[in-house]
Amino acid sequence: MSKNEHFKFSTRVVAYPVFFVLTIWLVFWFEVRFGYNFSKYGVYPQTLKGLRGILLSPFIHGDIQHIYHNTIPLFVLSMALFYFYRAIAWKVILYGILFSGFLTWCIGRPSFHIGASGLIYVLVSFTFFKGVFAKHYRLIALSLLVVFLYGSMIWYTLPIKEGISWEGHMSGLITGLLFAFYFRKAIAKPKKYEWQQEHYNEDDDPFLKYFDEDGNFIESIEPEVNDENQVINYSYKESKKD
Repeated sequence: MSKNEHFKFSTRVVAYPVFFVLTIWLVFWFEVRFGYNFSKYGVYPQTLKGLRGILLSPFIHGDIQHIYHNTIPLFVLSMALFYFYRAIAWKVILYGILFSGFLTWCIGRPSFHIGASGLIYVLVSFTFFKGVFAKHYRLIALSLLVVFLYGSMIWYTLPIKEGISWEGHMSGLITGLLFAFYFRKAIAKPKKYEWQQEHYNEDDDPFLKYFDEDGNFIESIEPEVNDENQVINYSYKESKKD
């Protein structure tokens, strides 16, 4: 993939995040409208039945506050993912759901773990660490923006508040970090100029020939012409008379 294709806007950059958000809201609306409670389909750690929650839990939310707090980060981070990492976006999302969900199943408390926050932590962690590893100015800027917007989320990977699945958050954080290492080569590389290439030789640079060793500009002075010693020859052709 060329460098220009990594940072290329298309309708999919917005369409896929909108689809994710609409899906989780549609599921929540169905629960409220018809009186269902899908919480039992969440991840229930260390039980065979609880494994189904690995796939289903990101679409299930407990109340309006829960889904509201997940909506904006999910939309913003997934849109950034499809814009800056389009080639691996689907892998990060799908594998992120699977790995973070399974890790939650392994380390979680005996309770139903629901919500898209695990995936959100995958995206936060992956976006931040990938930008640091890439050393590309655009991706580093994205990492700083993620820290500014969602840096405080790191506290919720610890058991500091009752009723919050800190295990799911921690699982997402670890998964995103691992993905940043795993997809290390699947990123845009910073543009290298000619003077950054290995075969570059200063002596062959036509621009640097105008400067001396101290960096001073070398003025080219044309030699003066002595008019006294200048000889001018005229040539003419005689016209023939009839």
